[in-house]
Amino acid sequence: MNGYVLAVDQGTTSSRAIIFDKSGNIVTKAQYPLPQHYPKPGWVEHDPMEILSTEILAMSEAFERSGLSPTDIAAIGITNQRETTILWEKATGRPVANAIVWQCRRTAPICDRLTADGAANLVLSRTGLLIDPYFSGTKIRWLLDQDPSLQARAEKGEILFGNVDSWLIWNLTGGKAHVTDYSNASRTMLFDINKLCWDPELCGLLNIPMCMLPQPVPSSMVYGRVARGLGGLEMLENTPISGSAGDQAAALFGQGCFAPGQAKNTYGTGCFTLLNTGEESVRSSRGLLTSVAWSLGGKTTYALEGSAFHAGSAIQWLRDECKVIATAHECDLQAETLKSNEGVYFVPAFTGLGAPYWDVDARGSFFGLTRGSGKAHMCRAVLESIAYEVGDLVDTMAMESRTPMAELRVDGGASVSDFMMQFQSDLLEIPVIRPQMVETTAAGAAYLAGLATGVWSGLDELSGLQKTDRVFTPDMAPETRMELRSLWRTAVELSMAWGHAATRKENLK
Repeated sequence: MNGYVLAVDQGTTSSRAIIFDKSGNIVTKAQYPLPQHYPKPGWVEHDPMEILSTEILAMSEAFERSGLSPTDIAAIGITNQRETTILWEKATGRPVANAIVWQCRRTAPICDRLTADGAANLVLSRTGLLIDPYFSGTKIRWLLDQDPSLQARAEKGEILFGNVDSWLIWNLTGGKAHVTDYSNASRTMLFDINKLCWDPELCGLLNIPMCMLPQPVPSSMVYGRVARGLGGLEMLENTPISGSAGDQAAALFGQGCFAPGQAKNTYGTGCFTLLNTGEESVRSSRGLLTSVAWSLGGKTTYALEGSAFHAGSAIQWLRDECKVIATAHECDLQAETLKSNEGVYFVPAFTGLGAPYWDVDARGSFFGLTRGSGKAHMCRAVLESIAYEVGDLVDTMAMESRTPMAELRVDGGASVSDFMMQFQSDLLEIPVIRPQMVETTAAGAAYLAGLATGVWSGLDELSGLQKTDRVFTPDMAPETRMELRSLWRTAVELSMAWGHAATRKENLK
């Protein structure tokens, strides 16, 4: 059996390709930047053809660097930026417009209309999501509204929709497969996550023709094969494309979080915490999202997801705007010079607070500064704030899922901070596990693809591939922990109060 899998990792700012061997080791990888386009304030777009071309370049380069033969590649797996929305012509494959990126807020008026019409409970009960421009459904509606002919063409099946996974699979298979895996479908605001199908009532609310939607499919199966004559990928012709999952779901799978109660946190620009809730789709009353994590072997696994808006971006703010540090690592070095935070707290609410607070008016704030406070106090407060945010998410997940969390697996750029990972463990009172192999998102896509083609036999074998860099264990007195978290909550409340007061004052002008 050929033991190599090529993972396609298509992200917001780059297109990547990574080849893994049967032991889960990286053989080679390649990466190309993906330009973002900002036609208006608050609008974010990608050129779908640039998404495709940069990904093909990355796949080709990774293969050439590997020194492998075409027959060595047993499968291709795909993971992708979620929610980014593409419409294209079925006959020509030509996009009708630029892709609307997940970050784009242009569809807020459509969301406001849905909310005013009383659709929030319906959306939450069927999809596990909140009504927000983040998700794909309103993006489809906006694109169809830009050309009077598009609605009629979509109703005839001439216009197709897909998130990035669907777009890549459709092109790589030469238009033979118009599919999306359940994890990506569950981020559209159109998908019934319990019935695992498109919801006619939700599609009707947005007047979206169901014939333009891709077929929802499990996360691990052969969707199609690389088409003949695909420029730049001739050497991979007929290779099966057999795994797909949205980036955060793929990271959960790549971290080996296969059992209910297992969770991962990705420390990136923000933080994404996902908890495996097993075959139960837990609904949140405190702003967490419920999504399909993956579907495998006829069983569907769900996840609770919470996000903190600012994590690594807070460290970048110290470095780039405040000039307090020259490098991210310096933040650690400064923090470690103090034995405690000496009463200094930071709330990174630059754009409000996410779950469980969901306060758009909250503002970033330092508390407890004295004349003796300096660079080290600011650095420590920023690092600790990230851990506090994750702590709030984990507490909320444990409460709403009724599933105790035994450990937290971590990845992402900021997870290299030993100081922050130790503090995270102390706050949560559970081990924090950092893997040796940080490409967990791509690994998840590779594992799903390899399971479908026999590279790996099952989850037990994949669990055996997990290699740990370091385990951080709690080492903090309970009374210290309680005091720290109490003061953090006070700081959050004060940041929200300030934001509300400032907003009221602005409204009075």
